[in-house]
Amino acid sequence: MAMKPIVDGIERDHAGELTVLRLNVQDPASQPWMERYPFQYTPTFIFIDGQGQELWRTVGAVDPREVAASLDEGP
Repeated sequence: MAMKPIVDGIERDHAGELTVLRLNVQDPASQPWMERYPFQYTPTFIFIDGQGQELWRTVGAVDPREVAASLDEGP
């Protein structure tokens, strides 16, 4: 929950460039995502391209500048 304002800002600042999907690890509906992109810690942030390929991953707090730089670099 501590990352919510940062993630909201990233989503707002990059509207049209990316889609933010928030998963509740307790919700069974999240299971297919967790099986396809396994992780051990929350929060985990993963960039996935339109074909489902993982491009970038980080665990813990995320720096919005790091996200912006990753988006600028592209795949």
